[in-house]
Amino acid sequence: MKRVVITGMGTINPIAKSVPEFLEGLKSGRLGIVNIPQDRFDASDFEVKCVGAVEGFDPSGVIDKKEARRMDRFTQFAVCAADEALKDAGSDFKDVDPYRAGVIIGVGIGGLNLTESEHEKFLAKPDKISVFYVPMMIANMAAGTVAMKTGFKGDNFATVTACASGTHAVGEAFRKIKDGYMDVAVCGGSESCISRFALAGFNNMKALTREEDPAKASKPFDLNRSGFVLGEGCGILVLEEYEHAKARGAKIYAEVAGYGATCDAYHMTSPSPTGEAAGQAMKQAYTEAGLKAEDIDYINAHGTSTHLNDAYETTAIKIALGEQAANVVINSTKSMTGHLLGAAGAVEAIATALQIKNDFVHQTIGYDTPDPECDLDYCTDKCREMTVNAAISNSLGFGGHNASICLKKADG
Repeated sequence: MKRVVITGMGTINPIAKSVPEFLEGLKSGRLGIVNIPQDRFDASDFEVKCVGAVEGFDPSGVIDKKEARRMDRFTQFAVCAADEALKDAGSDFKDVDPYRAGVIIGVGIGGLNLTESEHEKFLAKPDKISVFYVPMMIANMAAGTVAMKTGFKGDNFATVTACASGTHAVGEAFRKIKDGYMDVAVCGGSESCISRFALAGFNNMKALTREEDPAKASKPFDLNRSGFVLGEGCGILVLEEYEHAKARGAKIYAEVAGYGATCDAYHMTSPSPTGEAAGQAMKQAYTEAGLKAEDIDYINAHGTSTHLNDAYETTAIKIALGEQAANVVINSTKSMTGHLLGAAGAVEAIATALQIKNDFVHQTIGYDTPDPECDLDYCTDKCREMTVNAAISNSLGFGGHNASICLKKADG
């Protein structure tokens, strides 16, 4: 079995358009949630008012204008974040057999904005739909396009497990390297579906907050939480076999040491109230890492700011860690970014690696009122300087999909 480390990272999300900016934003508690920008669409007749928007995104430094017109926004995010991640890794990996270098990028929905706009064309005149509609819309195109840019010819696919997609992508890439099938992987998640269509769908199922004040919209684990904030963004990680990374003198953020994946087998949208399956995913992750519950210092929670998720995830953490649950520090990056759907787990894996590397745990912002059902330490007071030797990052998706990865401080 091979060891697997993170040697490069790239991100575009509501609080940052690069990893250094993301690190600063996490430490300062920057809020990326805004009222729906007017340049997206007129939301005056919408009940939902807040989103986690990436504003001012310009892919032109990485993608030329002709290419950009043939890529959906989620693919543009992935190409730009992958470019940052590979530059950060300090290698193009041309020394690696291209069939041992792969790309695995999770996407929850794909080109929903494009589907909405092309549907309007279809209603007017069916033959006006773009010839690029299908290849731009499909969820696997982020992974496919990044492979075309890098020349990586190994495993290439999209994990599509709703809000767990990004974490599943990182976990599957980890396993491919650990088990000896690949030496390097570009992996993560990307999503961009802030549209009238998406907001209406999520709102009608009572999943989104209708809070109008961005500062009060995403309140994970707070008694008065009222639903999640729809966001967009991308997180890309370069995972590399440890000996290869060490031999080339690579910078190492953290070691990916374990991965757990389970299913509630319970309900389309609600997590199981028992928390058993989510707890088992966490146990699988830290056990594969060779750790015990008491070794876990920190958990980056799924923490969506919905009543059901936050209460049930709290139960799951208690199942996974037992008495250690009272000692572990927990936070929710979604308090700053909103919920990035298929990109969430990857962006949160980057957040987790940054906190391990830099020995801090960021604040869960927006929290005011304790909830008796959520009675653990959610780091709601301030950003804490503390040594983080081992951490878990959780993602829980519609359909009952649970994914957890365990990261450890690197020794090289």
